[in-house]
Amino acid sequence: MIKVYCYDRCSTCKKALAWLDAKGISYQLIDIKGQHPDEATLCELHKKSGLPLKRFFNTSGQLYRGMELSKKLPTMSEDEQFALLASDGMMVKRPILITDKAVLTGFREEEWKAALD
Repeated sequence: MIKVYCYDRCSTCKKALAWLDAKGISYQLIDIKGQHPDEATLCELHKKSGLPLKRFFNTSGQLYRGMELSKKLPTMSEDEQFALLASDGMMVKRPILITDKAVLTGFREEEWKAALD
């Protein structure tokens, strides 16, 4: 089963879900604000994705900017970064697409198409 972490007020999430719906792809929707992933889940998703950990941060979010994380992340350990990501769903880049074989952050149509083919 495909899972998608989303935030209902996020325009990128709305675009991604509309794309999945138009393709007739079924998925389990998870509210990233209400049911945000814990540290263990984030660690597992990070390993499965093969992406740099920074790609899991919502770098355009108010929380990220307000905490000036662009200056702080480079000096933080991975454990500290996972704890920070797990502390608030709004800290996490969205949407997150999870399939049996892939984990993708953000919505890039070509990447999603390749992961779902």
